[in-house]
Amino acid sequence: MAKSNPGARPSRSEVHPAYEVRHSSVHGYGAFATRDIKKGERIDEYLGERISHKEADERYEDHDENDNHTFLFIVDKRTVIDAGIGGNDARFINHQCDPNCESAIEKGRVYIDALKPIARGEELGYDYQIGREKEDPPNVDEIYACRCGSPKCRGTMLWPPKRPAARKRKAKKSKQVARKATRRTRSSRKK
Repeated sequence: MAKSNPGARPSRSEVHPAYEVRHSSVHGYGAFATRDIKKGERIDEYLGERISHKEADERYEDHDENDNHTFLFIVDKRTVIDAGIGGNDARFINHQCDPNCESAIEKGRVYIDALKPIARGEELGYDYQIGREKEDPPNVDEIYACRCGSPKCRGTMLWPPKRPAARKRKAKKSKQVARKATRRTRSSRKK
């Protein structure tokens, strides 16, 4: 099995018409505009090895759960891109709570597009919106703490920003009532 390299350095040979990679105050390396970028402009494609979710889980099963540094991007329910293997410098675009970019998935490919005009020298960033999971460790908010520095910073790269509060379950009065409540809850979620 291939071993991902999330600690990789930016490519010295990759040339981008819109950005360069250098040290960032947000996190490690970051991508910075080398020219003014227009709103809606496609900046780059997020590249790397395309693998299954199962393979991504196996690849990172030895990964320290207190380290959030990977280059995984979920494309759909079958595919994950691991930019730690064969990835390009788009993997260095950091998270921002008030982003100037967004990721767009089209026909199984992931692109980074400008959400608003970006001035030369400005760091590029998009909202990672990393999903919360039931198995998350208690310190998950520390692990995925955001350092974007925006006045709109929510303090985490996770989505939703706060861990949902555990609901207290009411004692069931009867099985029939419980089933109706379940149906009502399911139908209300679809709206």
